[in-house]
Amino acid sequence: MKTIISVILPTLLITACHAGSPKLQPLASDAVVLAFGDSLTFGTGASPEKSYPAVLQQIISRKVINAGVPGETTAEGRARLPKYLDSYQPALLLLCLGANDMIRGLDEKVAAENLTAMIRMARERGAQVVLIGVPRPTVFASPPEFFREIADESSVPYLKNAMGDALKDPGLRSDLIHPNARGYRKLAEDIAAFLRDNGAL
Repeated sequence: MKTIISVILPTLLITACHAGSPKLQPLASDAVVLAFGDSLTFGTGASPEKSYPAVLQQIISRKVINAGVPGETTAEGRARLPKYLDSYQPALLLLCLGANDMIRGLDEKVAAENLTAMIRMARERGAQVVLIGVPRPTVFASPPEFFREIADESSVPYLKNAMGDALKDPGLRSDLIHPNARGYRKLAEDIAAFLRDNGAL
C-alpha cells in the first residue's frame, strides 16, 4: 500500500502543478495594462470613474488604459488593436470581446479566429495576455466553449466566470448585459485577485 501511495502522490502533485492557468510574469510598478474590449470594458451602465479599468487601476497601482468601444465586434477590435498596442506598449493586455458578435449572431468560429489573432498581435509586441470570458447575452449563461479553446491553444490565462458573476446578480447590473458600478467593482476585484494568483502582482 505504501508503495502505491509513494507512486501516486508525486503524480498527483505534478498534475496539480500543471492543471492551473499559465502563469504571468510580475508587472513592474510602472507597467501599463491595456483593458481592451467593448461596452463591458468602456463601462456602460456606470460613470467613467466606476468602469472596471478605472477601479482596477486603483487596486493594482498600475496604469490601466480603458480601450473599450461600445458596440464593437471582434473583427472591429482586431483592426483597432495594433494602434493601441503600438501607442501604449502595454506589459499586459486584458482582452474582453465577443458579446456583440453573439448579439448579432455572427459566426463564432470567426470570432475565435479574431481573438486568437489579437493574442498573437499582443505577444509579438512583447505583451502578456489574459483572456476574459464573455457570457452569452442571456441570464445565467456561461461563456461559449471557444473561449476556453482559445486560451488552451494560445496558452494564456483565462478568467472564465468573473464577467458572468457580475451579471448574474440583479443588484450588480444596470441592465441584462451590463454591470452597474457595484458590478464593475466586483469585476475589477476579481481580475486583481486573478492577477495575484497567477503571478502578475
